[in-house]
Amino acid sequence: QVQFVESGGGLVQPGGSLSLSCAVSGRFFSIETMGWYRQAPGKQREMVASINSGRSTNYADSVRGRFTISRDNANDRNTVYLQMNSLKPEDTAVYYCNVDGLRVTILSTGVSRWGQGTQVTVSS
Repeated sequence: QVQFVESGGGLVQPGGSLSLSCAVSGRFFSIETMGWYRQAPGKQREMVASINSGRSTNYADSVRGRFTISRDNANDRNTVYLQMNSLKPEDTAVYYCNVDGLRVTILSTGVSRWGQGTQVTVSS
């Protein structure tokens, strides 16, 4: 079983910054990719940013240059961060932490799991 603890969401004015974190715990062998997705009201969930075990990153065009994703897997910590700068009203959404390629054992097939989401609201 995998547990997620997401934090850092809230209300911020346009142009402001927020930092999200997602700590993943449980009994598993490894995680290939950690990422953030978001879903605004009436819209489909979309990928915001992802980072793989080799620290290669991928960003949505709408956030590239403003958001930075990072991960910490040292000492059995499995935490992914999202630093969000120059926030815009269109960044308002529920942000979901995602892990992909999670293997329970070294022989397991990788699976995807989701956090519960955290609300980010950008408004004056």
